Amino acid sequence: MSLAVPHGTLELRVLAPGIVQLRVAGTSEPATPVIDPEASFTPVATRLEQQGDQQVWRSEQLTLRWDPRNAVLRMEDRSGQLLLSADLTRAAEGRWSLQHAKGDPQYGIGGLNAFDAASGHLQREGRQLATAGRQGHAGAPFVWSTAGYGVLADAEPARFDLSGSGIAIRAEQQRVRTIYLLAGSPAELFAELRQLSGAAPLFPKWAMGFTNSQWGIDQQEVQTLVETYRARHIPIDNFTFDFDWKAWGEDMGEFRWNTDKFPDGPDGRLKQWMDARGMHMSGIMKPRLHVDTVEGREATARGYWLAQSKEAPDYFSHKPVRDVDFDQAAVREWFFNDALKHAFDTGIVGWWNDEADDSGVDTQFLNMQRALYDGQRAHGKQRVWSVNRNFYLGAQRYAYGVWSGDIQSGFASMAAQRQRMLAAFNVGAMHWGMDGGGFKAPRPTDENYARWIQFGAFTPVFRVHADFGQKRQPWVYGPIAEEAATEAIRLRYSLLPYIYSYEYHAHADGVGLVRPLQFVYPQDAAQRDRIDAWMFGDYLLVAPVVEQGQAVKRLQLPHGRWINWFDGKAYEGDREITLDVDATNWSDIPLFVREGAIIPQQPVMDYVGQRPVTSLDVQVFPSDAETRFDVYDDDGETYGYEQGAYFMQTLSVRREGKVVNFRAAAPTGTFHPALKDYVVAVHVPSPKAVAVDGKPLARVADIEALRAAQGEGWAQGHDRFGEVTYVKIEAGTAKHLQLTTQAVQP
Repeated sequence: MSLAVPHGTLELRVLAPGIVQLRVAGTSEPATPVIDPEASFTPVATRLEQQGDQQVWRSEQLTLRWDPRNAVLRMEDRSGQLLLSADLTRAAEGRWSLQHAKGDPQYGIGGLNAFDAASGHLQREGRQLATAGRQGHAGAPFVWSTAGYGVLADAEPARFDLSGSGIAIRAEQQRVRTIYLLAGSPAELFAELRQLSGAAPLFPKWAMGFTNSQWGIDQQEVQTLVETYRARHIPIDNFTFDFDWKAWGEDMGEFRWNTDKFPDGPDGRLKQWMDARGMHMSGIMKPRLHVDTVEGREATARGYWLAQSKEAPDYFSHKPVRDVDFDQAAVREWFFNDALKHAFDTGIVGWWNDEADDSGVDTQFLNMQRALYDGQRAHGKQRVWSVNRNFYLGAQRYAYGVWSGDIQSGFASMAAQRQRMLAAFNVGAMHWGMDGGGFKAPRPTDENYARWIQFGAFTPVFRVHADFGQKRQPWVYGPIAEEAATEAIRLRYSLLPYIYSYEYHAHADGVGLVRPLQFVYPQDAAQRDRIDAWMFGDYLLVAPVVEQGQAVKRLQLPHGRWINWFDGKAYEGDREITLDVDATNWSDIPLFVREGAIIPQQPVMDYVGQRPVTSLDVQVFPSDAETRFDVYDDDGETYGYEQGAYFMQTLSVRREGKVVNFRAAAPTGTFHPALKDYVVAVHVPSPKAVAVDGKPLARVADIEALRAAQGEGWAQGHDRFGEVTYVKIEAGTAKHLQLTTQAVQP
């Protein structure tokens, strides 16, 4: 549809039921990497009506009303509530002005870098610059509200002026020629953002585990550390190397093994040794090259240097270096060269990209990882993994994680990471992590380290790192911290089936493992600025201890019924509770199960895939409303899931008076996992009858006998949550489990 506005014409397209595109006529799109160039949309059924002078378009999710006399476009939700009113009188000039209801909370645009003062806020107001920024910053030209709308600009960077009732968008370097209006709940908004900006590919399954990064290490030390992890049965899947792995400063030294420190790197013997112990290796990458090397002279000859980067001595090699320009397609193709391919083939299978934010170019980091992503995908089938020091929307398409930069150690710095993490999710950076323990001196105390590991266990990218020569292994911090840290890591590994399902949903639906509370409770004003707690998936709420010596913690629980993960005590929400905190052994994590939860767990292993997972324990806490969980699996290594090679089975549960109905739907996908059965732990009073598909099940003596039994059955027991009925059912087929209980759940 064409809209006549002052000084030009706009084109209006309803791309999806909740997505409206407005662009200046004749615009070539996309203008920036924010928008996925491969994005495609199924034609949307809309109804066009003429109401007096106004034209009205309706989709199943929104209504648009165009007032040509005043050049105003109004967007309403499916119930007829006005969401946004767009004054388009200056849109053809690249200035966009929108009005909303007074007081609507606004989110997105940008977060905090490693050294910003913590403000304690997630809401955005006043003048905001959408930029990738530096040192852990995450940005997007996207503002959204829990009132049910979002606005995305195809711009880099973009300026937003937010008032109590208005959003103004412009850019100084180039006109903003295209914006998108989105409508829906937070989950719907981020699904729409995914449609526009592109999907995040799945990380490899091993990346759901624990990563130890270290600066100042050699082959002998890393082998000793790996053997120690395995001997102590502290789960770990990845070791990340800093400068040490590279022949930094030599010809092709940016891309190849340092044979002095890693003599068995180039011939693959180290990889074979690590493979045998279930370990992966990843390595640091820099955006700069040494100018007086083979590749440096080639970059000079081909014009590959970044204009904003000037030749200067490197702080580590002390030799002249300069950044290359990753915005050039030729540079990206050249960067994944034969030396780097060899390093990849011999074990460097993940990328820790550092310092590309120093250039001040928003797309430098994005396109650096794009070079590695495209290069690795062209080279083989192994999934790409990376962490990078900033984020701009669009980067997620390239298997792009972000970490919060070179942060300080200490409790104050640890506490500040909560806001940085949640603000990153508000701009679509769903793969977030941090330097657990802090990067910079002083050495974290034993307590600080233990509490930091507990925090990190409930983030998407779980890793530790430190400055040169510092260690971040659990046993370095004494036996009490080691035990607390180990238990947190082991809890993380028990939850891998739960975690991996949300890794898939981050790819498919745009919302990942961690959700700020306003995502889940958009109408609850008490959750609008919460940084002390977050949802870990749909069913777990975590509020880690971030204060030194804390013995008592006060926590406001959202609406609903909540059960303490560790002691089984139940709480009603919409109120503040007081928890005793273990200030001596640091053994507790404030972690709560949401009523209705379906939480699969697996046996704890030393690394992902150590043994086939043939059975899952499924913790079920029925509620009066039906709840669901998708058990998801695939090969964990390749991109076969893109062609349907995955397994997904939806589990659902509902309590209806004295009857609990638990269903496993028929699975989808062509992948066949090792999974044979579910042991469903239904947390309800003792049942009078247990049936599957209408047939009574045989009862066995206890849970141990049930696990050992051939075929399906049930047993009664008691755990920290109270009475529990264990039911073993076959996985991978449609099932209807029905429990008739003695009494209604209180």
